[in-house]
Amino acid sequence: MASRASLNKVLLIGNLTRDPELRYTPSGAAVCTFSVATNRSYVAADGTKKEEAEFIRIVSWNKLAELCSQLLAKGRKVYVEGRLQTRSWETPDGQSKQTTEVVIDDMRILDSKRSFEEGQSGDYQAYELKNKPEEQVSVKEEESKTEKKETKTKKETRKPKEEAKKEEADNKEEEKVDLDDLPF
Repeated sequence: MASRASLNKVLLIGNLTRDPELRYTPSGAAVCTFSVATNRSYVAADGTKKEEAEFIRIVSWNKLAELCSQLLAKGRKVYVEGRLQTRSWETPDGQSKQTTEVVIDDMRILDSKRSFEEGQSGDYQAYELKNKPEEQVSVKEEESKTEKKETKTKKETRKPKEEAKKEEADNKEEEKVDLDDLPF
């Protein structure tokens, strides 16, 4: 008898429409839900340019759920990969409900944390400094870096030196998180 192959695979790139929500099942499994907006531009039959957005509910489980909860925030650009799932349930008042969602098994953050944070603070001239040659870094960006270093130095002088060193090591470890190295 011939095999009947099938495929249920979803690949999405979009921006989070809200902060992730982390919950735990009664058995202790982590579940994180969030929504991603994807945009599409096209030219209609009458020649006008149209844009439409799709809002997709995303669900992640276990370690990936905890990572999504920690690393993602509203507005971040992400790539997610998973499968389409439809669930049905009945409300306490007897109505039948149904939802379709993407259960992901892989997630990649596509924007840098720095550019995301600068964009959130209203600085629309934010640019990933790692992609710029050093001679192109503007004075405003240099001043911003200097202010951040001075603020950090002032905070560290208030703490014992050992505690400040430990905190600095922790910060460096956080910056080096690479999802490719994670065991899922």
